[in-house]
Amino acid sequence: MTLRVGFTGGGNICDTHIRAVAEVPGLEAVAVCGSNAVKVGALAEKYGLAAAPALAAMLDAHALDLLCIGSPSGVHTDEIALAASRGCHVLTEKPLDVTLERVDTAIEAVERAGVSLGVFFQDRCTPAFIEARDAIAAGRLGRILLVDARVKWYRAPEYYRSAPWRGSPSLDGGGALINQGIHTADLLLFLLGEVTEVQARAATVLHDIEVEDTLVATLSFASGAIGTLQATTAAYPGYPRRVEITGTDGTLILEHDRIAGWDLKDGHVDGTTLTSATRSASTAVVADASPHRRVVEDFVAALQSGRRPACDAREGRRSVALVEALYDSARTRVPVAVTRVVLPG
Repeated sequence: MTLRVGFTGGGNICDTHIRAVAEVPGLEAVAVCGSNAVKVGALAEKYGLAAAPALAAMLDAHALDLLCIGSPSGVHTDEIALAASRGCHVLTEKPLDVTLERVDTAIEAVERAGVSLGVFFQDRCTPAFIEARDAIAAGRLGRILLVDARVKWYRAPEYYRSAPWRGSPSLDGGGALINQGIHTADLLLFLLGEVTEVQARAATVLHDIEVEDTLVATLSFASGAIGTLQATTAAYPGYPRRVEITGTDGTLILEHDRIAGWDLKDGHVDGTTLTSATRSASTAVVADASPHRRVVEDFVAALQSGRRPACDAREGRRSVALVEALYDSARTRVPVAVTRVVLPG
């Protein structure tokens, strides 16, 4: 059975979603919608899709099985709820939305409609990171002690000027943390489990935006480990995301989407997986759609088997809870506990 797929947004990430879907057997890209008629029209012509000015019009015109959302973060819940009400499964770009209140509304909508909702957190489908998680769970590093995560990226001023929703509190939800750093926040949750308390400082040091372009934080994990997180779009020329995880028996170093090194007391290393590089440290353009393709493949397989996707709605909520706590701490300048309250069910 072929699943018919629609897309929202019309920007760079929407283009990536279309390319990812095109690489997955059993899926048919049908239509794209968005408020920018020029961008949507260009994508429709490029990929041979129908174009629509808004999601409601696209859903009225086409019987879709799956919607890939690439719209600004602050409208994700509205689009999720509308698609769910039409019986359409949804894969949304990160974050699920910009507040826990809106995220919970999205979760209620899909669970009421009986459809599946997944989030494009492609780290969870990256072979190197699955290997890292399994190694940590197997005790290769011993008891985890210390984590250091750095997202020292650069975005030129044109990045914000070309899409006014970026850096907007209502549509972006924040700046470098919720837009760029949230992938790493989710990766830490995926690899190391719950964060219980955070303390953060945020600043706008370079860009002319309403929100932070730089944030630094300390994290306390339920396991007893402690860590630091840095996220910025002001670090010229931009450096690969780097995560160092130290345990009683060694250190694991992750760089961008690969394992960059093992330093283990027993000296034994095997099966290290390397994956393709990307320019995400200095540009928002995604040249390689294969990480997103893996998310789509996992989501379709989950639909077919009835299992949960790699990052479903309730998993996607965890990173928003962490981000919200970090912003609360940055605003109040005191430590903040990370909420673990979730909807029943």
